[in-house]
Amino acid sequence: MASIETRNTEAGDKSYRVKVRLKGYPPQTATFERLTDAKKWAAATESAIREGRHFKTAEAKKHSFTDLATRYYSEVLPNYNEKEQKERKSKLEWWRHSIGHCLLSDITPAAISEHKSKMTQSAATVDKYIKNLSHAFTIAVNDWGWLDDNPVKKVKSPKLPRGRVRFLDDSERLKLLTACQASTNKQLYLCVILALSTGMRQGELMGLKWPDVNLKDGFLILHETKNGERRRVPLAGHGLELLKEHAKVRRLDTDLLFPGTIHANKPIDLRKPFENALEVAEINDFHWHDLRHCTASYLAMNGASLAEIAEVLGHKTLAMVKRYAHLSDGHVSNVVASMNAKIFGGV
Repeated sequence: MASIETRNTEAGDKSYRVKVRLKGYPPQTATFERLTDAKKWAAATESAIREGRHFKTAEAKKHSFTDLATRYYSEVLPNYNEKEQKERKSKLEWWRHSIGHCLLSDITPAAISEHKSKMTQSAATVDKYIKNLSHAFTIAVNDWGWLDDNPVKKVKSPKLPRGRVRFLDDSERLKLLTACQASTNKQLYLCVILALSTGMRQGELMGLKWPDVNLKDGFLILHETKNGERRRVPLAGHGLELLKEHAKVRRLDTDLLFPGTIHANKPIDLRKPFENALEVAEINDFHWHDLRHCTASYLAMNGASLAEIAEVLGHKTLAMVKRYAHLSDGHVSNVVASMNAKIFGGV
């Protein structure tokens, strides 16, 4: 229930102090120069409290974007691996420098779009900045109750080019593996084989530790992934056999599967050996991450569904793996042909 108290100043001016009291909620007060404004605020506030909207709005007026970013860094980022933490923080820092001083209640889709228009990076990079910002706001809405809605959801993402699909054909794959076997770096061949056979990201592969590897049952567990969720990765065939041999000569001063030569607790750096192998194999326009594209492409060409490819690669949705759909056209055609034969028979 709302009450309005009239106050007179020494100069003879009037003001109206409103107090809204509802059972179970802390009282809310405000002062206005006009009675009509006081009555409007009282009615709106009482309605908002009854509908559960008022205190979330109040929280948005208490916190700035810097507050949001700071809490996100301390509570959310630790759930990701070191590389992902660094990438997410660098993008949110850009936003913090742009809108850090703003109260969350004042950050609108229009304000975000205005800052987005000033960005000179590629469309794909801008999209990552938008998605990182959106995730932070989603946490503030769902977990902290600081906002009613995520304003980033109403910001239009830039039009993205088609996803890159660069994979090695049979000849290229043979030449690369031959060059890796001949490399002076004894870990390169095994790491490339594991990358091709499992689809693990480079950071996931380099961060592997022996306690998370089950050679008997043929799988390993990734605790730190890009999307922050644990993932079980099957091991089979040549990669599993090579890893069993590697386990026989593992170093005892570290849990890492592939420790560096100088610092045992830091992963080995295979950038230069891999580049040298590509040069020897005469393979152009290919990067380590493209080994992951190879895995997805080979799965698609061997009849795996998009859902199965997404599960292997650790994607939460099918959006990221649709780029490989055309590679499984033969499999889809066979499915359609089988269905037609079954329902129409010899008609």
